[in-house]
Amino acid sequence: MTRRFALIGHPVAGSLSPRMIAAAYGGRYPYDLLDFENFEDAWQAFLDGYYGINVTAPFKQDAFAKVDALSEKARATGAVNLVVPNADGYMGHNTDVDGVLRALQETGESYSNALVVGTGGAARAAVYAARALGCEVSVCGRSREKASALDCPSFTLEEACSLTPDLVIYTLPGRVDVPEGLPFEGATVLEAEYRIPRLEGISCRRYVSGRRWMLWQAAAGYRLFTGEEPDVEEMLRAL
Repeated sequence: MTRRFALIGHPVAGSLSPRMIAAAYGGRYPYDLLDFENFEDAWQAFLDGYYGINVTAPFKQDAFAKVDALSEKARATGAVNLVVPNADGYMGHNTDVDGVLRALQETGESYSNALVVGTGGAARAAVYAARALGCEVSVCGRSREKASALDCPSFTLEEACSLTPDLVIYTLPGRVDVPEGLPFEGATVLEAEYRIPRLEGISCRRYVSGRRWMLWQAAAGYRLFTGEEPDVEEMLRAL
């Protein structure tokens, strides 16, 4: 029987995931978008009809609490963006980490001081990846309390304006206005959002599109889904 996959979250309309997996495997695997406001409804839809799922906002931490086992990256980030069955039930992974690492590694640059903007599941992956690249990491968000939960020096958005990072990983959703005064100038800026990018064209040392993050997290995830190597060149063409 053909394995079926899906993305759960809210909202998910406009996601490139179905196009990406079709390109990765020549259309051999069905992939649906499951848009639910309530996580439990989304999880039940997964159990009723799918082998594995991707998880997007706002459900990454709900999925973390729901699965039966966690990968090292998922455990360290406190967020799950992919679920597949294992011997114990369901295993949670975090391939956002892979997306951040590969998107930044392919710039050929090195970084020492990173600022992560945002406090959700994508921000947690960004913190992990930036540390893996050898960075000292700070986090800023609308709530200092939420920022401090990521176990880094924490700042409000206003306080972060005085920082001088050489890397900014921006994880606020596209529907949110870009806060004024963030220290993009002189930094490489990786934006998580790829559907409604807000930072293209900003003044910075280098801009890295969220589509690079999307590409590499998807490639890592599709290997976990299928046990097969995806066709990354076709995925690039789809993007």
